[in-house]
Amino acid sequence: MKNILFICILLMGATSFTLSGEVITKKYKTSAECNSCKKRIEEKLNYTKGVRFAELDVPTKVLTVKFKKDQISEAELKKIVSSLGYDIAEVKANPEAYEALPTCCKVGGMDH
Repeated sequence: MKNILFICILLMGATSFTLSGEVITKKYKTSAECNSCKKRIEEKLNYTKGVRFAELDVPTKVLTVKFKKDQISEAELKKIVSSLGYDIAEVKANPEAYEALPTCCKVGGMDH
């Protein structure tokens, strides 16, 4: 009987942990242009608390992010990408960060 009670308590604890730390997946269109952009964005996000996974598909410019919504918000994610110099969804790039990007990372940069 003690074993059954222990297992029930253990399962209840695991369930509540999973619900409170729910991981959601979102996709965002960005202004990223090249593999340097990919590396810059992914490295920053993948080392951000609450982010479980970030990957940029360069050809489509779509950023996929899996994150714990109780640790980081969508607005915070967008602010981070903007601070790197990139547009993301409806949030424009930070102008100073954009100017500091290499030419290949700027809009149309891969066409030059």
